[in-house]
Amino acid sequence: MLCVSLPGLANQQMMKAAAVNAASTAMASLGIFGRYDFDGRGGGCWIGNEKGKRNQLTATTTAKAPKKRRLSISPLASSALADIQNSSRANFYEEVLKAAREKFTREISFQSKDKDISLAKALLYVAAEDEAFMAFNREMDAQSLQNERRETSPQYDVQDWDCVEALPLGGKSMNRWLAELDAIAKEVEAELVEREIGCHVVEVLESVNMVLFESRGFNRSPVLIDSKCAYLHSVLSSGCCSAILLSVIYIEVCRRLNLTIVGSRVGEDFLIWPPTGNPEELFRVTSGHSLFGVVNGKCVNDPRSKASDINSSSLSGLEIATNRDIIGIALANLIRLYWKRASRTSHGLMLTSPLRPAENTDEKFNKSDSSNLPLLRPQDLRLAIMASQRLLILQPHNWALRRDYGMMLYYSREYEEAVQELSICMVFAPEEELEVLEPFVEKLHLLRLESSWKSLGHKGRLTVT
Repeated sequence: MLCVSLPGLANQQMMKAAAVNAASTAMASLGIFGRYDFDGRGGGCWIGNEKGKRNQLTATTTAKAPKKRRLSISPLASSALADIQNSSRANFYEEVLKAAREKFTREISFQSKDKDISLAKALLYVAAEDEAFMAFNREMDAQSLQNERRETSPQYDVQDWDCVEALPLGGKSMNRWLAELDAIAKEVEAELVEREIGCHVVEVLESVNMVLFESRGFNRSPVLIDSKCAYLHSVLSSGCCSAILLSVIYIEVCRRLNLTIVGSRVGEDFLIWPPTGNPEELFRVTSGHSLFGVVNGKCVNDPRSKASDINSSSLSGLEIATNRDIIGIALANLIRLYWKRASRTSHGLMLTSPLRPAENTDEKFNKSDSSNLPLLRPQDLRLAIMASQRLLILQPHNWALRRDYGMMLYYSREYEEAVQELSICMVFAPEEELEVLEPFVEKLHLLRLESSWKSLGHKGRLTVT
């Protein structure tokens, strides 16, 4: 019988008894820091490692927070103060972007053992970087609006955040979200004590299920269409989440209970379970459901899903995902989500559409001409690019991922960077893909020259044929 030693549970049971009955290569190529076009309008994106520089957020990044009050000053002076204020906050968010990427890279570093990687911390750093980027854009919009309305006297409310971990995510700091996972684990411990049951693995899982699905109301979103279901902090707040993030929460809570949970990608689903010498007990049906089914959701009973083919005999044959693999799946979900949102107005557009032969696709998606690029939502496109950059740190030799990243840079009109990434992709890509990529990269070279031509003030355009 496999049992679990729960931290703090033994003491609680004793007290109750007394009362009642007594990145590497990847980091070298991508770099640690990212320099972005922060206006969110699809400008250049450069990634590189600035030697000798470390980004440390300090208390001096932003001004001390004054009390809220309206200032009795002239509109012109008020507008000048607003520009300084917005600039200070924008600079802070820029520092958060760099620091969050650096800390994410450090957390998933290949110099660390996989078991030492915190899924929760890594994904919260992802959320912090994306939130800082969106906050930066909001600050730029606010500054533009203030410039248009110089007669307005704004109210100031500047926070003094001294590190990435202090940046509010959904109203809480990163440390408070980590504490939320601790609180869920303590609720499970309390449930075990209340029910006066032992620490057998099945009993612990039943208590975790009760707390997550009944007390906390967590539920899986069948289709990822809302970004709130794609970030760990918003999932912990709302309870609505993608299957992979629910698995992350399950793994993190059980880790705090000294219970190991492993997982594997099966088709389009991600399944989790505890390693046990008696897997039959996970599939034993009680009250119409097996424990394996409750943990993993409806996919295990859906005949259209490969997960429905898994049983106690085939479970041991699945390839166990590493922590880096799990983080990679969450990032891939972000890429798909934001690409769909970015290309919403161009129905049917795929990342690889410009690579298709002209005779097999719509002509409008096949012209490698900067004047014919489809209209994409710039902020969503940038968020997809940022997720791709992080995933490439984890998977530097994934040629398909690098191809998709290069294509996103192309759609963002960052032709020089696109040429660089697609050229690297060609080193790892299979031979049949080279026949598609080579002519496209040649056209990108010409588009880059055309872009440089126009930036120098020349009129007319270079023709790409």
